[in-house]
Amino acid sequence: MASLASDIKRNDDKLLTSAISKIASFWGLTNVKLGAILGLSEATISRLRSGKTFLDPASKSFEAGQFLLRLFRSLDALLGSDDEAARSWLTSHNMDLEARPIDLIDSFKGLMTVCDYVDAGRARV
Repeated sequence: MASLASDIKRNDDKLLTSAISKIASFWGLTNVKLGAILGLSEATISRLRSGKTFLDPASKSFEAGQFLLRLFRSLDALLGSDDEAARSWLTSHNMDLEARPIDLIDSFKGLMTVCDYVDAGRARV
């Protein structure tokens, strides 16, 4: 049974790392920007994106990655899978948030705030 649990955790790191790499591509995030969001160096992000390393499920970076995935999925549902609309929303000034969402997600608190904001908007739909 312990073997099965470790297999699942091993797959979690690969799945989330792959998803984060795809999100970064969809949204046009540079290695520097993705590194700021996940709290990792540009070199580490480069290795993540090339599949040479994976996010550690016990790390804060993994948790930040989960929130980034949550944000992506929420925006995807809200905007009908329109990546261009999501990029536009992220880079436009938001009067409620008093900033561009893309600038807020560099901090863990900002990432959670943007996630909560988008989820609250989805709840109204």
